[in-house]
Amino acid sequence: MILTTTPSVDGRTIREYKGVVFGEVISGVNFLRDFAASIRNIVGGRSMSYEEELITAREQAMQEMSNRAAQLGADAVVGIDIDYEVLGENNGMLMVTASGTAVKLA
Repeated sequence: MILTTTPSVDGRTIREYKGVVFGEVISGVNFLRDFAASIRNIVGGRSMSYEEELITAREQAMQEMSNRAAQLGADAVVGIDIDYEVLGENNGMLMVTASGTAVKLA
C-alpha cells in the first residue's frame, strides 16, 4: 500500500477513486506518563513517554486507514491528513485521525 500526503503518486496514474478512508485511534494517557510529563514540564526537556504514545497512536491510525483502503481494493491512499485532538475529562485521552483518498493505480 502506497501512502502519501501528495494528491497523486509520482509516475503513476490514478485509475479509480475508491473513496475517503479513515483510521482513528483514541488512547488514554496513564497516571505514570502524566506524572513523568509534569516533572518534565517543571525542569524542561522532552517528554519521551508522551512522544512514544503519540508515535504509537499515529502508526496505528495509519495502519487502520491502510487496512480500510485495502478492503476497498485500493493500492494507494493519497492526500493523507493526520489530526490530533485531546478528549475527555482533564484532556486525558489522545485521539489521532488519519484520512485520505483510497485509489486504484494503473
